[in-house]
Amino acid sequence: MTYTAGTPNGQKVNCTLEELGLKYNVHKIDIAKNVQKEDWFLKINPNGRIPAIVDKTSGTPVRVFEGASIQLYLCAKYDKDHRISFPYDSDEYWEMVSWLVWMQSGIGPMQGQANHFYRYAPTKIDYAINRYQTETKRLYQVLEDRLAEQEAAGKGLWLVGGKYTIADLCCFSWVNWAEWAGVETKPFARVQTWLETIQKRPAVEKGVNVPEKFEMKEAMKTKEGEEEYAKHHSNWVMQGMEDDSEKHK
Repeated sequence: MTYTAGTPNGQKVNCTLEELGLKYNVHKIDIAKNVQKEDWFLKINPNGRIPAIVDKTSGTPVRVFEGASIQLYLCAKYDKDHRISFPYDSDEYWEMVSWLVWMQSGIGPMQGQANHFYRYAPTKIDYAINRYQTETKRLYQVLEDRLAEQEAAGKGLWLVGGKYTIADLCCFSWVNWAEWAGVETKPFARVQTWLETIQKRPAVEKGVNVPEKFEMKEAMKTKEGEEEYAKHHSNWVMQGMEDDSEKHK
């Protein structure tokens, strides 16, 4: 069972499940209603965030939370021929882990803050917007430089070992939302090619639409659609922040 919502963090787990060809049930978490903060869900993820999974295939249920942790778990258990991963303790394995952690501690938090101040904050603070958009662009340049290094070494388009892995998918999940943070990917030529290549993978095309249709890119095609999408998401983001603020006075 996967507990998820249509966010970058949720999408990368859904895409991983699809890439591995696994059968899974989906429990949509309505984060607009703060379902992720309910007691039953906190027993699955004490941090009160999506995604999380519960794996019952071995009898005793195993809970795993945080996106990269779930990706590593799924590959350790179900990617025995290393289609999108590497053997444990190989040099490539640890390089892959490094890029997973880099995304979780870098692009995810920084781009998430860019989203907040650019799209949701009731007061537009230029310093905050510039700070987080600039840091997101810096991280995209790190990604661009890594892809250039791989290309020069004859390793093709991918971050690690010359093949597509969960390291690429983990980073892709946020870069695929770049425009929502007000950041362009086109200035990063290799990142743009890498992004478009991953977008076309059948498993990714399916996974980004779980548990609901991925509508951000379509909404961005018109000013009206962009504003409506932003308004809808801003309402629940700000309500969640108010609830947390009240609880932790």
